[in-house]
Amino acid sequence: MGESTTIVAFDQHAATTVAAVLLAGQRTPVLHPMTSDLGELRRFVRRLGAPASLRCCYEAGPCGFELQRALVADGVPCDVIAPALMPRRPGDRIKTDRRDAAQRAVLYRAGALTAVHVPTDQEEAARDLLRCREDIRADLLRARHRLSKFLLWHGRRFTGTKKAWSQKHDAWLRAQTWSIPALDQTHRAYLRAVDEAVARLRAVETDLQALLTREPLRPRVERLRCFRGIDDLTALTIAAELGDPRRFPSAPSTMAFVGLVPSEHSSGTKKARGAITKTGNAHLRRVLVEAAWHYRHHPLVGHRLRQRQDGADEAVQARAWAAQQRLHRKYRVLAGRGKPKQHIVTAVARELTGFVWAALTQ
Repeated sequence: MGESTTIVAFDQHAATTVAAVLLAGQRTPVLHPMTSDLGELRRFVRRLGAPASLRCCYEAGPCGFELQRALVADGVPCDVIAPALMPRRPGDRIKTDRRDAAQRAVLYRAGALTAVHVPTDQEEAARDLLRCREDIRADLLRARHRLSKFLLWHGRRFTGTKKAWSQKHDAWLRAQTWSIPALDQTHRAYLRAVDEAVARLRAVETDLQALLTREPLRPRVERLRCFRGIDDLTALTIAAELGDPRRFPSAPSTMAFVGLVPSEHSSGTKKARGAITKTGNAHLRRVLVEAAWHYRHHPLVGHRLRQRQDGADEAVQARAWAAQQRLHRKYRVLAGRGKPKQHIVTAVARELTGFVWAALTQ
C-alpha cells in the first residue's frame, strides 16, 4: 500500500460505525465515531479528498456489501476483509470498536489483510435464495421430526413401507384419529406445519428454476450440469457460492477455499496431517460432498445425464467423462484399502473440486 494514500478503515455495526483515518505520512489513525447511515458514510469519505487518493476497508459481517458497493460507485476503492484471516496478538485482551478500526487501518496499509470476494448483485440474490431453500429444508426436517416423535410417543408407528414420508405414509398420517380433542388438535397442528414447509419449499424451488438462465450464472450452470451428480440446483449453488472461478490461480487453491484440504501440524522432522480444514464456504463444501457420492458407481452416461449434456461444450463433456473414470477409480482404490466411506467421499469431493475449477476456467 502506498504511503501517499489515505486509508479509511470502518468498524461497522447496525447502528454505529467508527472510522479510522490514517493520513498519508502519519503512523497513528484519527478516529471518527458516527452512525451507520449509508449517506452519512459516503459524505464523510467524500470530504477526505479525491477518490484516487483514498483506500477503504471494513470487516465482513452482518451488514453485507452495501457500503462497499456504494463507495465503489463513488469511485473509491474498498475492500471487505476476511475476519478469520486478520492477524491478532495472543496477549491482546481488550477489544473495542475504536481499537479494531485503528488496528485495521494500520494492518491494511501494511498489506497484512486478506480481502474476500464481493459477489455481483445477481450472484448474491441467487445465493440468498439458495440459502433460504436450505433454511426451509431444515424447518421441514424439524417439523417432520416433531410429528413423528409425537406419534411415536403415543405408540403409533408406520409399518406400511420401509421408507417414510411417501404417499402411503402421508395417507396414513392423515387417517389418524384421536379420542381426545387436545391430541387431535396437536396432530393437526404438527401436520399443518409439515404441509406449510413443503409448500414453501416447492415455491422456492420453482423460483430457483428461473435463475438458471440469468447472467452471469447461466454459462457456469451449463458447464457444471455436464458432471455426474450435479443437476440444476447443485450447479446453481456451486455457481453462486463459488463466484468468479478465475480469481483462483489453481485447482489446489480452490480446494483450500472450499476447506477440503487436510489440516497439518508439522515441526522439524515430524509431519502430521489431520482432518480437513473445513474453512471457507460450508454451503459449497456440502453440495460437492453430496455430488461426490455418485462416483462410487461405475462410469456411465445415462439418459438424464445425456439430456443435461445436450448442446454443451464438447471439451467440458470430455472433462466430465474423465472425472467419472478418475474419481470412480480413486473410490475403488481407497475402498480396497479399507478406508471409511466418509473419508473416501471427502477425498473424491476434493478432486471433483479440481475438475469443476478446470471446467469453469479453461
